[in-house]
Amino acid sequence: MKHPSYTPDCSQCKANAGETDIAGGVIWQNNLWLVRHAPPPYALAGWTMFNTQRHVHGPAHFTDDEAASYGPTLRHITRTLEEITGALRIYQIAFGESTPHMHTHLIPRYEDLPSEHIEFGIGDLNKAVASGAQPGVPEEEVLVMAENLRAALKASPPDA
Repeated sequence: MKHPSYTPDCSQCKANAGETDIAGGVIWQNNLWLVRHAPPPYALAGWTMFNTQRHVHGPAHFTDDEAASYGPTLRHITRTLEEITGALRIYQIAFGESTPHMHTHLIPRYEDLPSEHIEFGIGDLNKAVASGAQPGVPEEEVLVMAENLRAALKASPPDA
């Protein structure tokens, strides 16, 4: 969906508009939000992105509709992602540094994740995979995870 606030130099706007290939495609979207798998290289299967449709920097600048919908929609997506992945919890990280378009990383904290890669160490895992110092997960795992999440959200979509 190309939102009216689309900015051509924003990578999130381009991804939301379908101008960027996304492994697994759009998993779920409505007029406010878009869910997709994080782009390669893949540190973890299920590392998902929860994006605003509108080009907006973050929650401090949300419309009333976005603010009212954010918590319930995020809760539903993270609960569903927990169920699909079997993760102990889902980390939620939003820095807003790489692009001025709100996107929250939803990161499964798997039980077998090495201790150096839990909590803030999850960033080190992502950097290690991005640099090639550590292997990532195969795209096939990402595609299966994306399809499983898509099916679960189609069967039980967020109310927002």
